[in-house]
Amino acid sequence: MGFLKTYLDPMVFGTLGVMSFLSIWFAIERLQYYRRVELHDYDHADELNVYLTRNLTVIYSIGANAPYVGLLGTVLGILITFYDLGQGGDIEPAAIMLGLALALKATAGGLLVAIPAILAYNALLRKVEVLTAKWGKQQSQQSV
Repeated sequence: MGFLKTYLDPMVFGTLGVMSFLSIWFAIERLQYYRRVELHDYDHADELNVYLTRNLTVIYSIGANAPYVGLLGTVLGILITFYDLGQGGDIEPAAIMLGLALALKATAGGLLVAIPAILAYNALLRKVEVLTAKWGKQQSQQSV
């Protein structure tokens, strides 16, 4: 239990930090790609879709799973608090409340990673739809 008590926050917030970095990295990469994509280079809608949606799954997965990482940190933090309480001794109610409050910060951290990731995913998905519509318009103009 000592290992968990010592390393819980670094493990949870380290994981959330990596997830946050990856979602920002891939969102920026996608934005740069969308700015320089040449729609006329693609002959088939499926091929265009594959290139436009690359890495969006990673962003979505981070947004969907970051709250669970935070929740895991919260559950383990509460477990540690209850373990300390069960060990007996003279535990003040304020110490219990502090332990529970600190455990909840992991859930807040998970939400702070998830919300921007889902917003970025939705914005990028909308950009994919716009680019696909522009490609379709170009294709229909070329066939006329």
